[in-house]
Amino acid sequence: MFLSSHEKPLDAKRRILVPQDFRASALVPHDDVEPFEGLYCFAAIDAACIECGGAAFFAGYRDVINAIPKFTPARKAMEHRIYAAMQRLSFDTAGRITLPEALCERFGLSGNVLIAGLGDSFQIWNPDAYKTYMAEQEALVSAAFTGQGGAA
Repeated sequence: MFLSSHEKPLDAKRRILVPQDFRASALVPHDDVEPFEGLYCFAAIDAACIECGGAAFFAGYRDVINAIPKFTPARKAMEHRIYAAMQRLSFDTAGRITLPEALCERFGLSGNVLIAGLGDSFQIWNPDAYKTYMAEQEALVSAAFTGQGGAA
């Protein structure tokens, strides 16, 4: 699993050192997804960041797409949004990946970036954008507990 958060520098070539425990999690095989020395990455669907993961991450999206009937507009849209946008980023000998220039520009990634573990995936954020996003998430969590009569 991808757990915890890490702030890491992004070098001038857009390379980032992926934490060792994240690299190990990415290499865990899953069903019939061919493992490789790297990560599957694309622009997150529901946040302004890059989302990455290993074979289980890829398999999860593949399963969602396969559950949609073939030749439907919804399936075609998902195939384009996921498969056509997904990139396989290989680890170099130091454990770094090189982020796509277009995604770095889109999400304002330069200098330090924040890597947030989310279980079967992780996200790469501009730290300021992540701070704003987490304030929104904290409000949702508080509202969820308040709506249930308070925290446990």
